[in-house]
Amino acid sequence: CQRCQCHSEDKHTAILYTLLSQNLQHSRGSRSPAHRRCLCHQRRTVCLRTPHVTCQAASNVLVKTISFMKNLPSFHLLPREDQLLLLDSCWVPLFLLGLVQEMVTFEVMETPAPSMLKKILLDGHSKQQEPERMQPTLAAVQRLQCCLNTFWSLDLSPREYAYLKGAILFNPDVPGLRASLYIESLQREAQRALQEVLQPLHPEDQGRFARILLIASTLKSIPPTLITDLFFRPVIGNADIVELIAEMLYEITGGQLAP
Repeated sequence: CQRCQCHSEDKHTAILYTLLSQNLQHSRGSRSPAHRRCLCHQRRTVCLRTPHVTCQAASNVLVKTISFMKNLPSFHLLPREDQLLLLDSCWVPLFLLGLVQEMVTFEVMETPAPSMLKKILLDGHSKQQEPERMQPTLAAVQRLQCCLNTFWSLDLSPREYAYLKGAILFNPDVPGLRASLYIESLQREAQRALQEVLQPLHPEDQGRFARILLIASTLKSIPPTLITDLFFRPVIGNADIVELIAEMLYEITGGQLAP
C-alpha cells in the first residue's frame, strides 16, 4: 500500500532475514504487489479464532435463512428465474440479519504467515500446489462487525425481523426480473406491515421505521466474497456458495450445511 510504513519500521533487519527475503522476492518473479503480505494494521489478513464453532453457527443461520424463503408462499409463486435472481442478490443481507437475530458473535485473529524458508524450499513445486486463497482483511471484518453492532442496538422484535427480511428479499431493483411489478408490490406490503407493527411497539419513536430501513441498506454493502471467505470457505472449500444455497432451497428439507 502506498502509505504503508511497513518497510521503514525496521531498518536493522537481520542478515539471514534479508537474504531469505531477497531470495523469496526473486523466486516470486512478476508476482503482483496485491498478493504480497502487508503489515499495515488495517490491511492485515485475518481468520476466525474458533472456526469450528463459528462456522457451525453460521451454517445453522444459513439453513434458517433458506427455510424462511421456503416458507413464503408468495416467493414460490414467482418464476424460478426470479427466485434465483433474488436469492443471488439478497442471501447476504438476509444471512447477516440472521446472525443478528441469533446473536452470533465471533472473533478473528491475524492469519498466520507461512514460513518464508518453507516457501523457498517448495518454490520448485509451486505449480503443483493449489493457489493461495484470499483472506479477509481486518478492516473489512471490522466494518462487518460495526454493521452487526448497529443492528443489535435496535433490539428488533421477531415480527420486525420477519417483515424486514421480506422487504429485503422482495427487491424489485434486481436486474433481469420478469415479475418486477409483483415483487415491488410484495416489498411495499412487507414495508407497510413493518411500519404497522412499529406503531404499538414504539409509539414514541417516530423515526424508527426510516432508521431501520437505512441501517438495513448498509448490509447490502457487505461483499458476498467476505461472508463466503470468512464463514463458509473453511467448510465448502472451492465450491460455489450460491449453487449450494440454491440446492438447499429446492432440494434439502432440513439439516446443516455439509462440507
